[in-house]
Amino acid sequence: MKKLLSLSLAALAITAASLPAHANDKAVIDAMEGYLEFVDYGGATIFPEQIPKDDWKKFFVIDARDKGQFDKGHIPGAKNIEWRQVLAKRNEIPKDKPVLIYCNQGTLSAQAGFALRLAGYENVRILQGGFSDWTAKGGFDAAAKAAGAPKH
Repeated sequence: MKKLLSLSLAALAITAASLPAHANDKAVIDAMEGYLEFVDYGGATIFPEQIPKDDWKKFFVIDARDKGQFDKGHIPGAKNIEWRQVLAKRNEIPKDKPVLIYCNQGTLSAQAGFALRLAGYENVRILQGGFSDWTAKGGFDAAAKAAGAPKH
């Protein structure tokens, strides 16, 4: 949990540091304040092993990496929307279906998820550890592998 919180805080700090000067706008600050007051503890993060294989099809999956990285490998069925473009392309992202967003490790997708949440998307989850963890933990079979792992 401590790692999750520090990653979420780091993503928030990066996001805040990259805001333009007009971010002192009261509406922007109010939106961010409201989000921070009500966001769940994990910042909407989810681990690959928390998603059973059959549940993947329920998500609208966004690969937030650049096209070159996406072309080298991605979660099957994912739509490539670079993290900087999620708001510009929000009309392509459903509000009536859970959205799962990932990058390589989770930092850039956390920023994109934060932006979407501020834009009114309450159904966004960030894949903790990104594509690298998804691959290392078994991809779509991560939940089954975790369930079969010996308990210590």
